[in-house]
Amino acid sequence: MIRTRFAPSPTGFLHVGGIRTALFAFLVARQAEGKFILRFEDTDKKREVAGSAEHLISSLKAIGIEYDEGPDIGGPYAPYIQSQRLDHYKQWAQKLIDAGRAYADPYTPEQVQQFREQSQAAKKAFLYRDYRPASPPKWDGTQPLRFKSEPKSYTYHDEVMGDFTTSPEVLDDIILIKSDGYPTYNFAHIIDDAEMQITHVIRGQEFISSMPNYLALYEALGLERPIFAHMPHIMNEQGNKKLGKRDGAKDVLDYIRGGYLPETMLSFIATMGWNDGTEQEVFTKDELIQKFSLAKVQRSGARFDEKRLLWMNGHFIRELSLDELADRAEYFWPEIAKKHPESYKKHVLALAQDRLKTLSDLPALTSYFFEEPAQNW
Repeated sequence: MIRTRFAPSPTGFLHVGGIRTALFAFLVARQAEGKFILRFEDTDKKREVAGSAEHLISSLKAIGIEYDEGPDIGGPYAPYIQSQRLDHYKQWAQKLIDAGRAYADPYTPEQVQQFREQSQAAKKAFLYRDYRPASPPKWDGTQPLRFKSEPKSYTYHDEVMGDFTTSPEVLDDIILIKSDGYPTYNFAHIIDDAEMQITHVIRGQEFISSMPNYLALYEALGLERPIFAHMPHIMNEQGNKKLGKRDGAKDVLDYIRGGYLPETMLSFIATMGWNDGTEQEVFTKDELIQKFSLAKVQRSGARFDEKRLLWMNGHFIRELSLDELADRAEYFWPEIAKKHPESYKKHVLALAQDRLKTLSDLPALTSYFFEEPAQNW
């Protein structure tokens, strides 16, 4: 069975880049009648934002990305929160220690910084393995635990980006478990994916640079690799840099609150960097499930086009039946409109529907149907 996952860190709101990763993983699973899993990677406690986990769940549900297993609904591989799985990571870490592939880091942060400066002075890249201790102490959980790398080349296939061959020079003795007892992402996600039987790892292209270390860990742990698919960045409207908060990477719930339909968001986000090879521009959720393919995700960055989003939302609004539009519009009516009968409001909606681009346009487009004209005499 195909099993995919979306594994965000609860460190803030969910913008379109994260939503697209979740959506593509969801579509791969649904198309194959597999399972889509939500998991929280919350081992960086310094960056965690209170309420973020709940917000992430609300965001997925708001646009119709349903998961089959997750922190709030459970499942056969619970818990789905990394901070509740610490014993799992320690057990796998012990396997590496026993095999001579992990060791305690005896150095202080100040000493590691000195090593960095030494490498910089020698005009070479800093690699911790160049300063690996000859006789490390027994790991007691208070020091960082590091992977003992064995530099070599790896090859792997990416469903989006193609074939890669990695260089042995980039492999290093990465930290597996920090001195606070929490695992790093580099270690924890591999263990979780293996234990949860994830078949496809779909994530952003920023993780490609870490793949050599991940592949070394799969090998050292004796784990079968999943299928990899790294998504290109979503770019700003000018197409010259990765979309950030300053460029309009808004909270996806802000779009919903601003009068954008969930089906608009799904279709718009899916078609940033993917198409089915036809001229079709707008897709329903069922059509996405039927037609989506990782093989047709483009390798280059996809430009975020606010005008196209607005056009697409107008299209989906026009596709709604009058009863559906009335249900969706209820939140957006001005107070004065709420005093009028439903039948009257529906007549107004019928007149305004073709002109609506977002549901939040309702007050401006319909106010004169509910207000007494001003008498200027």
